[in-house]
Amino acid sequence: MARDVDILALAGPDYHCRSELWDFIVAELKQREALCFHRIRPFRTALENQKQDLLAFAAVLDEKLTNISQRFNIPLYLVRKVCLLQEQNSQQNSYWATSNQLHQQIGYKFYLLSEAVEQAMKETPRASSLVENFNSRLRNYFFLRRTLGNDYLDLLRFFLNHRTFMRSEHPEREGKSPTELLTGESHSHWLELLGFDLFRQPAIVA
Repeated sequence: MARDVDILALAGPDYHCRSELWDFIVAELKQREALCFHRIRPFRTALENQKQDLLAFAAVLDEKLTNISQRFNIPLYLVRKVCLLQEQNSQQNSYWATSNQLHQQIGYKFYLLSEAVEQAMKETPRASSLVENFNSRLRNYFFLRRTLGNDYLDLLRFFLNHRTFMRSEHPEREGKSPTELLTGESHSHWLELLGFDLFRQPAIVA
């Protein structure tokens, strides 16, 4: 492989390639478990069990890049190259060499395409940060599991996935739920999704 690949980097190969690389890493770790069983096995098992969650963002980004490819009528492989360009250091000569090459290949659509790709990347939260955020919030509810049973976790998962963020370090995430951020589509209040009527304060007429 010509260059190292960060499987969890936002700008990277497509989901299928990431999945194969992930399986390769897991297989290599499994072969080496005997060297340090108590440390390698838990790590390998965690990677194996969390694969779908940690790579979910890649499938979402793939779909967005495909839509951009169709909208601009530009081959998908060039759209992905523009995506990879976003991760390069603009202070280095290699960045401008790649940028100029892509500009020549894509033509006048290059800058508009770059803006669309950059926006798609901003709207695609990386799985690692989502999982870390989810786990930190979930720990506060674990003590109720014994009282309410396992079905409680399904309801909790639904609540956290559809509850909107009241504040965030990223302004574009405020007022949106994790589901909306991943799908790009809005939805009703989580109580209404469960079939309840949401109480709304009636307007006061002077």
